[in-house]
Amino acid sequence: MTDTDLDLPPRLGSLTFHGPLSEARATRMIERLAANSPATVLDIGCGWGELLLRVLESAPGSTGVGIDINAEDLARGRVLAKERGLAERVRFVEESAFGTTRGPVDAILCLGASQALCDPEQPHDPAAALRELRRLVKPGGRVVLGEGFWQRTPTRDELAAMWPDAQPGDHLLLGPLVDLAIEAGFRPAWIETASVEEWEEFESGYRHETEVWLAGHPDHPLAAETRERVDRQRSTWLNGYRNLLGIAYLTLVPVG
Repeated sequence: MTDTDLDLPPRLGSLTFHGPLSEARATRMIERLAANSPATVLDIGCGWGELLLRVLESAPGSTGVGIDINAEDLARGRVLAKERGLAERVRFVEESAFGTTRGPVDAILCLGASQALCDPEQPHDPAAALRELRRLVKPGGRVVLGEGFWQRTPTRDELAAMWPDAQPGDHLLLGPLVDLAIEAGFRPAWIETASVEEWEEFESGYRHETEVWLAGHPDHPLAAETRERVDRQRSTWLNGYRNLLGIAYLTLVPVG
C-alpha cells in the first residue's frame, strides 16, 4: 500500500444504514419483527448488516445469515457482529441471492436489494422478486421489503437528469407495487415510505467523507477522478430523482 492509498477517504463511514432509513423507523420495524419471535433471519443484500444485527439483538436466541456480493461490506458486518457479541449467531456470506436455497426462514430483510433475487441477464422484475420472497419465508413469517417507487411518473427531462438510460418502467407507483405484493401471496401488514429528511441524511452521508476529503486534498492524484464521480452522483440526486424516487418499506405477511 502506498502513501497515496492511505490518504483516500473512508467508504460510507457516516452511514448507519445503507439507505434512507432513520433510527426511529428502524426501531419500529425491528419491534414489529421481534414481536413475532423469529428463530431464523435472512438478510438479502445485507451490506454490513446493521438492521440484521439489531433484529438478532431484539429476538433472543435467533440466528441470522446475511448475503451480499460486496466483500468489504461483509467484512465490516463481521467486525460489528464481534463487537456486539453476535459472532456466534450470525454469518455473513459472499454469494449471489439469485435462486438462493437459504430458506425458508422466519423473517427476511430485503432493503433496496430486490434486484439480487432477479435474473441478472434480465431487467429488474419486482414481481419476480416478490415471488422469490414468498418462496423463502415460512408460513406465519414476516418480510420487510424496501423497494423504490415513483412518487409520480417522471417526465422525459427529469429522466435525462437521472442515472444513464433511466426509464419510466424502472419503478412502479406505490399502489401497483403493493398490488404486486398481494398478487405474490402477501398481505401488506404495514406500508410506510422514507421521508425527505431520511433521504437527505442518506444522500449527504453517502458523500460526506469524500466531500471533506476533496476539500482537503484538491491536488491529490485521484482528486479529479473522485470529484467528477461525486459531482455526478450529487447532480443525479438534486437535479434528477429528488422528490420523485421514493422508498417504500413494506412489512409483508404470507397468506396461508
